[in-house]
Amino acid sequence: MIVNQKNTPNGTILIITDSNLVGKIFEEGKKQLDLTKEFYQGEEKNVEEIKQLLNDAYVLHLTGKEAVAFGKELDLVDKVITIKDIPHAEVLLVAE
Repeated sequence: MIVNQKNTPNGTILIITDSNLVGKIFEEGKKQLDLTKEFYQGEEKNVEEIKQLLNDAYVLHLTGKEAVAFGKELDLVDKVITIKDIPHAEVLLVAE
């Protein structure tokens, strides 16, 4: 998966996208996933590397079947939307 990190005053936003989707645009009605944006550009990471990055993240953007399945496996994803059969989820991680 391709991973990008955006540091904000509130913490890190972790953007995780299936490798085969980066650079593409998906539209369905009024909904759009524009994965050509710099926001989705990053480095290829394996599952173990991504798990380490979760420690500093407060928001996850998960796009694609593999990325969303990863979030579900960790029991982080409650709601998924789909655009042109591409699943997308956003997760707010709350420290306990």
